Amino acid sequence: MPVTTDLVSAPFSATLRASTRSAHERANHSGYMNALLGNELTLAGYTQLAIQYYFIYRAIEQVSDTMAADDTGHEFVFDELRRLPKLEADMAFLVGPDWRETIRPLPATESYVRRIHEASAWAGGYVAHHYTRYLGDIAGGQIIRRLLATNYGIVDKGASFYHFDGIGSAPAFRDRYRAKLDTAPWNETDRTRVVDETLTAFECNVAVFAELAEDMHRYQAA
Repeated sequence: MPVTTDLVSAPFSATLRASTRSAHERANHSGYMNALLGNELTLAGYTQLAIQYYFIYRAIEQVSDTMAADDTGHEFVFDELRRLPKLEADMAFLVGPDWRETIRPLPATESYVRRIHEASAWAGGYVAHHYTRYLGDIAGGQIIRRLLATNYGIVDKGASFYHFDGIGSAPAFRDRYRAKLDTAPWNETDRTRVVDETLTAFECNVAVFAELAEDMHRYQAA
């Protein structure tokens, strides 16, 4: 998808946000997310999303381990952001003690995971996927955290994925993250590639939500 936003006149973090706003809205207003946020799904319906997040974040954090030695990528490796231990705890609560043997990624999730690994051959590709997921969870993901508490009584176990206690002030952390985007040593071509890969990351999320929606009838709340 071509990028038409001026990549020079604005800070890169602002350009990235503006260039991906439409894709972000599409993900937020997918059929699955509308049903979840509209209180139309059971807890089991939410659990299907959490399962897919387990595979997605496992992929991103596997790449984070390799990016720790990259000149640019290491700037976006934050141990305090790691979600996999929290997702493992949530899986044990939501699915049961045999969760490792029973959960499966959807085909759309498998494609997403492949894309994460392929794109992360370059630090900018890793950052595109990292930015799309983590900054979204720190901000918009808190809506789901409140929904889990209100609708299902899930506050700690089962909802720990949305607890970012290690980052301190969320607005301050986001500002720090955006400053790293603004100062990363990417030229205009590199920045265009980051924007394009971020758009791809959003499309990967949309595809997962679309596949989840195909099975929503099984999880309709009474």
